[in-house]
Parts: sequence; C-alpha cells; structure tokens
Amino acid sequence: PELEELMREKNVPEWYINSCNKIQYMFPKAHAVAYVMMSVRIAYCKVHFPLAFYATFFSTKVTDFDADLVCKGAAVVKKAIADMEARNDLTAKEGNAFTILEVVREMYARGFAFQNVDLYRSEATRFSIFEGKLLPPLCALQGVGENAARAIVEARKEGEFLSKDDLRVKSKSTKVVIEALTLHGALSHLPDDNQLTFQFA
Repeated sequence: PELEELMREKNVPEWYINSCNKIQYMFPKAHAVAYVMMSVRIAYCKVHFPLAFYATFFSTKVTDFDADLVCKGAAVVKKAIADMEARNDLTAKEGNAFTILEVVREMYARGFAFQNVDLYRSEATRFSIFEGKLLPPLCALQGVGENAARAIVEARKEGEFLSKDDLRVKSKSTKVVIEALTLHGALSHLPDDNQLTFQFA
C-alpha cells in the first residue's frame, strides 16, 4: 500500500498500478532491449560468419545430435525430417533432434557441408571448422558419450593408435563406443588388433 501511495504521488497512472497488482512483475524495457540486441548479434553472425554460427549452435545441442545420420548428406536429412513430420508421437528427445535436423537442412541449403567425425581431428564435445566444412565432435556420434570422447582425446595425445584394440585399452572405451566409431568409418584405417600376420610365398 505504501508503494501504491508513493506511485500516486508521482502521478503514475491507475492502469499501471492495477497492472502491478495483477501481474506483480512488469517486464523491464531494458531486459527486452537486451533480448533484441542478442537476436541482432546472432543474426549478424549467422549471415557473416555462418560456419562459426552453426558450430556454436550445434555445440549447444550436441547431446541430441546424430553425426552419423547428418554426415550422410542433405537427401538423407530431408528424408529423416519427412519421416518425423509424418508422425505425431515424437518423444521430447526426438523433438529436439527434429529441431536440429531443420537447422542442418538449412545449412546444407546454404551450400555448407559436414566432415565425417575424425578420430584425431574431432574435438571431444565441440564442433569445429576444418577445411571449410563443419567437423563434428566425437560425442556427436550416438553411442559415444562425453566421458568416452574426452578419454579418447586424452589418449590420442600419447600418439597414434595401433589398432581398435589399442584404442579401446588406452582410452578405456567400451565395445559400444568402438562399434559407433567403426560404423561411422572413423576407424577404417585401424586393424582390429595389434597382431601381425606374415604370409610366406
């Protein structure tokens, strides 16, 4: 009441006082301006630094990103979107994935592309730009969690892996992680184990 009295003394309109009583919180103009300025900055980056924009955006959504699907190209992404649009029972996780795929479709439409996840070049959890394309992190592959990705990045500091088995031992990766990397083609250069086979003529 004492604040209402003070507001009336300062000739604050009754409708504003009534609004304060009903809403209890009036969205400050400065707060609204901050949102608009942030949107302008994002739009500027999206137009003038597109790959940096997409790298940042996807890095914030990496847990719902499916690098194996996305790296197969625009046609595969469009089909995945169409399949999801035909359903009306998407889970929350699938809904998040749908939003990501829409941005991926936009990125492809603008002429940009993805590199495949790379065992030595991909970061653990953040997208990066490599040779004019977006390089997904290790954990962008379904089945490779953040901890596993960080462990691989630490293990590769010791040098190149001799085999899939060497990778598994040095990074303490599970069978699921090795399979995910293998199916994606990130381990195509590695033999299964360190065993050498000699052939005699």
